[in-house]
Amino acid sequence: MTPIATTPLQSSPAPPGAALLAEITAGLSTGRDLRDLLQRFLEPVVRLAGAQGGAVRVLSSADDRLELVSQIGLSAQMCREERSVDRHCGFCGAAADGAPVVWAADLSECHARTGGTLQAGTAAQHMLAVPLQHRGRVLGVYNLFFTGGAEPAADVQALLKSVGDLLGLALDNARLEAENLQATVAQERQRMAAEVHDSLAQSLAFVKMRLPLLEDALLMHEQTRALKYCDDVRGAVRQAHASLRGILTHFRTPMDPQGLVHALEAGVSHFRESSGVELDFVNELPGLKLGPESEAQVFHIVQEALRNVARHASARHAWLHLAAQPEQQVEIVVADDGAGLPAAALGDPAGGGSHYGMEIMFERAQRLGGTLEIGPREGGGTRLRLVFPAPTGLAASAAGGR
Repeated sequence: MTPIATTPLQSSPAPPGAALLAEITAGLSTGRDLRDLLQRFLEPVVRLAGAQGGAVRVLSSADDRLELVSQIGLSAQMCREERSVDRHCGFCGAAADGAPVVWAADLSECHARTGGTLQAGTAAQHMLAVPLQHRGRVLGVYNLFFTGGAEPAADVQALLKSVGDLLGLALDNARLEAENLQATVAQERQRMAAEVHDSLAQSLAFVKMRLPLLEDALLMHEQTRALKYCDDVRGAVRQAHASLRGILTHFRTPMDPQGLVHALEAGVSHFRESSGVELDFVNELPGLKLGPESEAQVFHIVQEALRNVARHASARHAWLHLAAQPEQQVEIVVADDGAGLPAAALGDPAGGGSHYGMEIMFERAQRLGGTLEIGPREGGGTRLRLVFPAPTGLAASAAGGR
């Protein structure tokens, strides 16, 4: 928590003021609900300043409106009609634009602007507007309404300014929490979309491709071929169901319990059977073991790369190679001799790529702390290269595979 200047506390002789600052500080440290805190502080502040009413307004997300969030002593009509005002409106606007404390001795312009609503709602003759700010940024304003009397003394105004600074800190913390929550939700949604894309959606896409072949085999009365396609569809639906269950339960597709290498071997076998493309699989790291999250990221990257070969490359031959690299790195290369990828799909998606599956692969590589390169293969086709930090003991596992 950013320390608040203690000068107002030292200069203010009123013990209730010190107690008020302590209460607000305690509310911040205990994570009290912000709206509750804003409402609770109003009554003692109004009493301390000798005012007859008060209101708290916070700036909207667009920073163009002051929204009423709590009040005391205002009429229901005023609350309705003054629920949202322009941030540059009158004395409140002056405080919102950075003035330390604004004392309005004459409210005739405010009464005229509100059509008498302010006067009817508070019978106010004077008003004090105090900004709620933190580190130079104004996040709102609170107002104190007076039916008579002189301008509050300088030490009282200093105390009220300190209250505004503390509440500005509270608003800034709330804003940061909201932004962090929004970013977290966006990341989780993106992860969920990636899991659905790499598992459920792909299984359903495979079923969609197999159904016309199954229909053709049935029409041609080719029982053997029809049964094979039925088995393919049944397996894909089983896999889709398992993926959906894993996503709903653990928010991610379940990983092969026997580990990454076994999952890759199974994926290679399925690729050979379903695509008709010859695939060479060379694994120089048979003992490679990663954490569950890392294994899932690697597997889905390889799975998506092989899927692209099968669906888009028109290749006759493909290669999958796992090897150790210097400085404790793992390298995985997927290559093919096909037609190559469209130019818009090559490279980092931030550079203009539009292929959603590739965007997900780049994001998975970032989660691994690695890099992903996709480009043309020498001799024709496409080459994908994933490099990421290796776990401890990689050298021993590599040696064991030779």
